[in-house]
Amino acid sequence: MKSVQDQLAAVLAVATPVPALDVVLTDAAGCILAADIVVAENIPARRLATCDGYAVFAQDLVGASAQEPVLLPVIHDVWSAADEPFRLVPGQSVLLSSGVPMPIGADTLVPVWATDRGEAKVRITAEFGQGSNVRAVGADGTAGSVALRAGIRLDARQLAFAASLGYARIRVHPAPRVVILPVGDELVQPGSNKPGVFDANGPSLRTAVQDAGAIAIQVAPVSDDQARLRDAIEDQLVRADLLITTGGLSEGSHDTLKDVLAPLGTVRFDHVAMIPGRNQGLGTLYAGIGVDTGAPGDTIPVFSLPGHPVAAQISYEVFVRPALRAMAGYTEIYRPSVAAHAAVGWRSPAGIRQFVPATLVGTPEEGYQVTPVGDPTRLEELSMAALAGANALAVVSEGDTEVRFGDRVHCLVLEA
Repeated sequence: MKSVQDQLAAVLAVATPVPALDVVLTDAAGCILAADIVVAENIPARRLATCDGYAVFAQDLVGASAQEPVLLPVIHDVWSAADEPFRLVPGQSVLLSSGVPMPIGADTLVPVWATDRGEAKVRITAEFGQGSNVRAVGADGTAGSVALRAGIRLDARQLAFAASLGYARIRVHPAPRVVILPVGDELVQPGSNKPGVFDANGPSLRTAVQDAGAIAIQVAPVSDDQARLRDAIEDQLVRADLLITTGGLSEGSHDTLKDVLAPLGTVRFDHVAMIPGRNQGLGTLYAGIGVDTGAPGDTIPVFSLPGHPVAAQISYEVFVRPALRAMAGYTEIYRPSVAAHAAVGWRSPAGIRQFVPATLVGTPEEGYQVTPVGDPTRLEELSMAALAGANALAVVSEGDTEVRFGDRVHCLVLEA
């Protein structure tokens, strides 16, 4: 039987980052930056007015007050940043709008609120020091410096910064495209009037994949019939960076997934020392099988998860989610975890890592307490209702056969 750690290592070995792409700025939202964004030239390249006001020399303002205002001629007004700057001499002023370059020589901007807003002459009623209300050259970035480092997730703030530096396209790790393919003749889509078992894995994994920052492509349940199953898989490879199947891992004669995947690539099926989720499939499929991708030899990772919805969800959390985060270029690929005190005791099978849906309460200051949802000794029979009530997975290691009241238990946090 394969250990959870060995299975996770094998998963991450095939989950290589999606090749980086140059994309337009607006298509980069939510992606991981693949290359540093470097400032090409000083931003701003010239000193700018930070508000509407009058550009002056600080030395001309000495002693200015409401009782003894300084009176200066206004020789020009500039409202467009496109205007060429000109030279200012002491004893004069220029009326500027916010964001306009400062005149050559001027070292201070007097806000309009500290003046009488004069157009030919202006009375200034307060003293301002040199550099007041002036954005210095390179205040937002000096030429050659790194503005945004590779590895960060891009949102509106970072994209605004990149745009302000003049970048129209940037290099990112695109979100992986994940095809979710439930397998089983017994499955019907929710809302269907046909007899059968409603497919829970398709909707749940679609949501989970999107939550991990990937693009989810949910496929309707596929029959166990070998020809139809093979056709369905081949059809999806053209648009997938990763394929997830659920179900079809049992040993019955109607479970055909193993036989279908065997000639399509290199996939192995193992019993993993965990509960729930003992049956797992992992490998790669040839992207050129059945479709013309233009890139013979490319491979697509495939994860085959158990059909039971609880086992599928827990297997996703343990193996697939870290893989998706790695493929998307994230450096932090695992869920946050905390140590919590067990509110009740329970037994765990020897040599098996147990993942128990649980409720986690507490604070970092006061500590945490964890309580199993449902019967942790019967995880293979755990209902979706029980899993829906959990906000964490309590993890019992292979060497522990019993959790006692008050024991410290490692927990994966599923909800913030």
